[in-house]
Amino acid sequence: MKKYNKAIRDKIPQIIKDSGNICNAIPLSDEKFLVELEKKLIEELTEYQESKDVEELADILEVIHRISELKGVNLDKIRLDKLEKRGGFKKNLFLIDSSNF
Repeated sequence: MKKYNKAIRDKIPQIIKDSGNICNAIPLSDEKFLVELEKKLIEELTEYQESKDVEELADILEVIHRISELKGVNLDKIRLDKLEKRGGFKKNLFLIDSSNF
């Protein structure tokens, strides 16, 4: 049996069973799952960096969405507030350096 020990999407156990395999999955408390999701975020980001597959971006967003739920924050509001105060990334700006006047 292959060991995974990682956070998974809700339907993965059924998908595994439907493919004729068996698996063991347990629900974790919100606190423990948050720790595992933070590990999952790094995993998904690494997968994106290696593959550049936009499917991985969807996985990253899903993990981030659940982390924000578990932390009880409205990530969309925070994002929009930052967008208004500091702007977005639409101009493709790249900071070379800065100095004091």
